Amino acid sequence: MSANDTSERGAGLSRRQLLTGATVAAAAVALPVVGTTPTANAVVLPESPESYGALVATNWLDLARKLIKTTPGYTPPVAARALGYIGLTLYEAVVPGSRDYRSLRWVLPDPPDLPHGRADLHWPAVANAALADIVRGLFPTSSEPNKTAIAELERSYLERFQREVHPQRLARSVSRGRAVAQQIFEWSADDGGHEGYLRNFPPSYVPPVGPGLWVPTPPGFQPALQPFWGANRCIVLGSGVDCPPGDHTPYSVEPPSTFYAEAFEVYDAVNHLTSEQRAIAIFWSDDPGVTATPPGHSISIATQVLRAERATLMAAAETYLKVGLAVSDAFVACWNAKYRYNLLRPVTYIRNLIDPAWAPILNTPPFPEYPSGHSVQSGAAATVLADLFGARYSFVDHTHDERGLPARGFDSFGHAAQEAALSRLYGGIHFRPAIELGLRQGECIGRAVNALPLRRRTHWS
Repeated sequence: MSANDTSERGAGLSRRQLLTGATVAAAAVALPVVGTTPTANAVVLPESPESYGALVATNWLDLARKLIKTTPGYTPPVAARALGYIGLTLYEAVVPGSRDYRSLRWVLPDPPDLPHGRADLHWPAVANAALADIVRGLFPTSSEPNKTAIAELERSYLERFQREVHPQRLARSVSRGRAVAQQIFEWSADDGGHEGYLRNFPPSYVPPVGPGLWVPTPPGFQPALQPFWGANRCIVLGSGVDCPPGDHTPYSVEPPSTFYAEAFEVYDAVNHLTSEQRAIAIFWSDDPGVTATPPGHSISIATQVLRAERATLMAAAETYLKVGLAVSDAFVACWNAKYRYNLLRPVTYIRNLIDPAWAPILNTPPFPEYPSGHSVQSGAAATVLADLFGARYSFVDHTHDERGLPARGFDSFGHAAQEAALSRLYGGIHFRPAIELGLRQGECIGRAVNALPLRRRTHWS
């Protein structure tokens, strides 16, 4: 990697240009690095994470989504937490090399003791080591083939770097990556969600009983999933009570009531689904064990955009940081509200009061109805992605190509979030207020993430 080019960013670059390394006028291009080729037309900051492409990061996040899908216990809250710490680790590992971004250690609650300083490091090697260690730490119960896949991905990059980077410089780079991962993993262990994959259904929880309150639902009648998750430490929000969704419609069993009408809307929608509505419900279902869950779907969209934009390593670090933090805090805030309201599911209400033989087209998840987790996390991720890449960024989502589901096109991230949220009504899973107010709650969380003072030009630089 050449260290001679000292070109700086041009003044007046747009947010999207800064993320993807696009130049104004005649910015220099870094020399290629095997497996980490810099973005075409990239603005080069010598020996910076802006000098390299995002391949190391995107490949590791692809593997993380596979691990979520294939490792028992990685329900949506657990998966979202893992993605949050993976994004934070990647960002903190490479940020000392950037001239435009700075560490979050100043704003994290009781922050980890992260390594300081900027040294002569090879930033893709730093990222590779950091991601390998944090992924190993967060998925200790994964299968032996998955553990082998982690080791092989780490080794494949390390072998490439050994051919390109001075041994001492490579050793320093690997050491930094591992040190950051270790500190963040240790910090994560007391957030309330540590080893959540082992205790998704704590037997100590006894759900409250009363009119309109949640009860286990068919077909599995499982107990409540992660009932204490809403008390976990957030990474961006002050606590799970921040960004509240507001109250749902007052419960009522009377046919003239608004609540009854909302239940009948779900009943009628499922009974008269169009082929397009059915396709939407299935595309966004993102069931654990079959897919990488809803937060994994949000990361998939982020990865597709990063690849389409030929983003830099630093752009990938910021993107995975923000999307990861958004979905992680979204599940804490959403679960805090779910178990505060403890609202029953549509299938319970409809079978009791409208049609005892009715069934949704999707299996109802084992936790209270309000608000919609799909809506909260989709709204949070979309708000972050719109801030990064533009409110009118259009894309085609290929997340489920390998499952044989047709790709779906969207004219904005907000459009995708709205469809993801509405899919839960089509699936018979949620009443409309859980969808609409859940999106609003997610947008609030996304704005909190967007407000993080990452740029060095902030007032406290």
